[in-house]
Amino acid sequence: MRVVADIDIPFLKGVLEPYADVEYLKGSAIDSSSVKDADALLIRTRTQCNEALLGGSSVKFIASATIGTDHVDLEWLSSHDIAFASAPGCNAGGVMQYVFTALYAVAEMKGISLNSKTLGVIGTGNTGGRVARLGEHLGFRVLRNDPPKEAISSDKSIYCSLEHLLCESDIITMHVPLDASTRSMASDDFFSRIPPGAIFINASRGEAVCESALRAAREKLAAVVLDVWNGEPRNISRDTIAIADIATTHIAGYSYEGKINGTAMIVQALARHFGIRELLHFEPPHTETPHISFKDESGRNLPQKEIALSLLRMFPIFEVDELLRKNPLDFEKIRSEYVYRREFNWR
Repeated sequence: MRVVADIDIPFLKGVLEPYADVEYLKGSAIDSSSVKDADALLIRTRTQCNEALLGGSSVKFIASATIGTDHVDLEWLSSHDIAFASAPGCNAGGVMQYVFTALYAVAEMKGISLNSKTLGVIGTGNTGGRVARLGEHLGFRVLRNDPPKEAISSDKSIYCSLEHLLCESDIITMHVPLDASTRSMASDDFFSRIPPGAIFINASRGEAVCESALRAAREKLAAVVLDVWNGEPRNISRDTIAIADIATTHIAGYSYEGKINGTAMIVQALARHFGIRELLHFEPPHTETPHISFKDESGRNLPQKEIALSLLRMFPIFEVDELLRKNPLDFEKIRSEYVYRREFNWR
């Protein structure tokens, strides 16, 4: 068996070699010539899997160590009997950590009290669901908007309309996949409904936000946090960086735990597809996730400043922000050299 793998998928080297001939390439360097005789591809978002890449190849299985699938032409794969697997939820804990670290950091930086605030979570899947649960634990009033999940939920009372969420939320955080219904959903109309003084966070997909609309609305917003961008990695807008209080290089999910989960999930999927029993329960070696408490001994929330400092010790988010501002053209380099941080367990 021949496997072509993205060289930046962590903890993978040496795992498949007893069972396959493995070639490691940068994701952007995986092309039609390199996959022509491959049986399987292991990729990340930087490899576009479509007819241009796969036409005439021998590939029968593709796994992406990511939660998103917008870089994969799923319809074309299905019509050509190419199996596909991804890693939904693998980095949900890392993105949750990003959201609250950024939120508490920017609130402290700008002198914003988070006491009694309403947190609006748009998209409540693996990641948004975790954000909502920790938000409730921290004492936020949480509003959830997710029409697909609401449609199949037995308890529709926990969801609200997007309009209600936008009008009622002091903090709005987006956790949506990128598809026809979410592309540019954060539009002029979207921002017109947000009350003055709100905090806006996007750690989902850059194209879910119309950046010109965000820039136009910036004056009314108390703070903006962006981890994802239109045109990334090469063509991100310096004007949009300038209006963000925290600007990072799509590393919200770049945690040690998230990368372990993603690699484990795609290796296990490959093992199931090709019948490699020894790898059916594969996990990279790892240590226990650190625990963090947001409550004092009496069960009350710790002071906001103390929570912010605790989160920033684990994740010094302003270091990444500074690197991006110094040279936006180094977006991909900063991202690829990012040292995976540890997540936290709060339960």
